[in-house]
Amino acid sequence: MKIGVLALQGDFALHGRALEGIGVPSVEVRMPGQLDEVAGLIMPGGESTTLLKLLDAWNFVPALEKFHAAGKPIFGTCAGLILLAREVERPAQFSLGLIDITAERNAYGRQKESFETEILADLGEGPRPIKAVLIRAPRIRRMGPGVTPLAEHRGETMMARQGSVLVASFHPELTDDPAVHRYFLEMVRSSSA
Repeated sequence: MKIGVLALQGDFALHGRALEGIGVPSVEVRMPGQLDEVAGLIMPGGESTTLLKLLDAWNFVPALEKFHAAGKPIFGTCAGLILLAREVERPAQFSLGLIDITAERNAYGRQKESFETEILADLGEGPRPIKAVLIRAPRIRRMGPGVTPLAEHRGETMMARQGSVLVASFHPELTDDPAVHRYFLEMVRSSSA
């Protein structure tokens, strides 16, 4: 079982390293056809506008919609969250609409306002603190009734799930805690069973 990491732009290499750290082979996905080779997909942080242009240039949108329709898990971090959201604000832009949330871009400030903190996450073993790195991070402004919050900080949801789609406004690949990648791995295992 392999997990793909969308490798068009952004911090995809660090997600590959995080997966390797928990003993999972990964594939850098650069072409839509490669989605057929993977059981789950991570859409990493980066610059959402640039990622949208590249997704369009390589005709990735239909392939991602087909991947999702097949029930294969997708995990979006930071810009990946923005691309997966149903609605995007500040400014509005196209998104895949695969999770019923409204995302606000750059909600925690610019690059210089980036920060690291502890957030409270419940990833199936009861609530516990995990490290979170936020870099020009989006904020989840609204969640639909089918969306489950999984992590929060100061009353705000930082990680959420709806069916086979998982999103985080932070960068779990920038910490040494494998909890979030392990949670996604379990989603992939369950969907493949």
